[in-house]
Amino acid sequence: MYQRIRDLREDKDMTQREMAELLHCSQRVYSNYEKGERDIPTEILIALARFHKTSTDYILGLTNKK
Repeated sequence: MYQRIRDLREDKDMTQREMAELLHCSQRVYSNYEKGERDIPTEILIALARFHKTSTDYILGLTNKK
């Protein structure tokens, strides 16, 4: 899951700071999401899926279909 959110962000050529601003969190917190050092809250997971126009199942690794 953590690699997927990084890949999705990089596909949009966004920095961690830009993604963090969009999610209303600090860059450090977002970085910890990508490294798997912090659990991703449900509301953040949903926001990521909406922003990237994908499903939460894809982000969670339950499907490979974006």
